[in-house]
Amino acid sequence: MSLVRNILQKKGYATITIESYSTVYNALEMMMTKNVGALLVMDADTFIGIFTERDYARKVILEGKASKKTLIKEIMNDHPVTVNPTTTIKECMNLMTDKVIRYLPVLDDSNKVVGIISMSDIVKHLMEEQKFIIDSLQNYISNQQ
Repeated sequence: MSLVRNILQKKGYATITIESYSTVYNALEMMMTKNVGALLVMDADTFIGIFTERDYARKVILEGKASKKTLIKEIMNDHPVTVNPTTTIKECMNLMTDKVIRYLPVLDDSNKVVGIISMSDIVKHLMEEQKFIIDSLQNYISNQQ
């Protein structure tokens, strides 16, 4: 069974973070520059939440707030669903489906951030896994003839 650790080993453990007292505008600039849809919110070395494009759309734009004046801490999700490196991919898919979320921060046993995975990461991993199985079966069949 595939684990979150398998995705992180291939993808990398790097995370893009922002402080809670930064403005939403600064976060959006960072997201555009880094081509990501979510930022982990950190104060010092402590993980305190996640900010996503969805948060911006629903909590800034639709509420008529100004992104240059609104702070991340005002709109971030401060109780995000998290997983650890030994969480199975199936569990992640169930969490994402049940909670209607696209990103899962990955924390180790001491609650330190070790990465983040997205729905896209999971889909890519599953596609690679299926391709490997298909290639292996085709190879097996070819060698039997």
